[in-house]
Amino acid sequence: MFLIHAFESQRISKVNACLRFLAALMLIAILWAAAPAAQAQNGQSQASQTQASPTATPTPSNAPAEAGGPQGDIGPIAVPKKKDEAPKKDEAPKAPKKVEGLDNFSMRVASQLVTLDVGVLSKDGSFIPGLKKESFRVLEDNVPQTITSFSQIQAPITAVMLVEFSNNQYFYSFQIDSIKSSYVFAQTLKKEDWIAMISYDLKAHLLEDFTQDKNAILGAVQSMQPGMAMSQETNLFDALYDTIDRLENVEGRKYIILISSGRDSFSKHTLDQTLKKVQSSKDIAIYTVSTGKALLNYAESHGLMRYLCPITEFNCNMTFLQADNQMKTFSKMTGGRWYEPVFDGQLREIFGDIAQTIRNQYAISYHPTNRALDGSFRKIKVELVDPETGKPAKLKDEKSGKEIKYQIVARDGYKAKQQVE
Repeated sequence: MFLIHAFESQRISKVNACLRFLAALMLIAILWAAAPAAQAQNGQSQASQTQASPTATPTPSNAPAEAGGPQGDIGPIAVPKKKDEAPKKDEAPKAPKKVEGLDNFSMRVASQLVTLDVGVLSKDGSFIPGLKKESFRVLEDNVPQTITSFSQIQAPITAVMLVEFSNNQYFYSFQIDSIKSSYVFAQTLKKEDWIAMISYDLKAHLLEDFTQDKNAILGAVQSMQPGMAMSQETNLFDALYDTIDRLENVEGRKYIILISSGRDSFSKHTLDQTLKKVQSSKDIAIYTVSTGKALLNYAESHGLMRYLCPITEFNCNMTFLQADNQMKTFSKMTGGRWYEPVFDGQLREIFGDIAQTIRNQYAISYHPTNRALDGSFRKIKVELVDPETGKPAKLKDEKSGKEIKYQIVARDGYKAKQQVE
């Protein structure tokens, strides 16, 4: 009996196992049948996405979500997405509405202001103060101008000492004169003055940039030792041209104290180019002091001039006459003065005269009647006149009552602006 029951249980277990096996086979068959349909549907979805965005690239995990925020571990962070706005175009100004009965017109105003620093000096070089606006007459190309502003000024100076310092064979006479002249001028400086010092031979050398330290300028003078120059050449035109270039960027009235023999060896700039540069300079006055006059006078009186120039010089006398003429022209063009000291005792008087002249002046301004912007050179003449008669003024000394001989120092012209098309 027991064996029959055991056999029956074993048969039932086998039947249940067969049923479970058949159920598993049926489930696998159903899934196998459904797989092609799912693959087909998934392929269609991918194809539709590919057709909609042919250039689509895989989206990185940190790419911004469609809602406008970054993609985080828990999905996109919702940030309102800004609308793409088309860039605004610059709106052109609208033309004014035409008024009935009036024609359209355009107007352009071009006005120049010419400013002159004028010195009125007595015979001994002293500044004559107290003159009135009505006593001055300004002519531009011989046409009277209307003075718009007038004042007597006394102000600190802004100047460059441009000193020739070349290593030549003239017993260092020119070098020593340059050193002495520079030293005496430095002694006249005041604490409010701005001074720079440049020496030159073949090239220009900045010994001291603009400073108000008088001792710094004296130190620059002491650095020039006889026989210690770098070259025998004297390229005056290049040095002066470059110094004017440097000063044109400095505001206000400027001065160049040129201490030189006036000779030029072989500058890159010609005399004509240098004169044009001097002529077109603005608010720059050049005071020139010639060196070596004692030696030149001795050589000329003893027939030794030929030894002061290279053998290639055809006429040494003519060379130094030309040098003096150049120094005169530089000063005259800009309203400065030319000096030719022979003795050391004259230096203090000369540089005292320069200092007094450039500190005390009359500032005169006017709008020229010739308004053409043609870049032409306009010649200027300043006169002192009797306000009542219009004739040349006669100045008298207040104490003695004697007539005073005077000299007017002003630049002889300016270059008009050039119209830019």
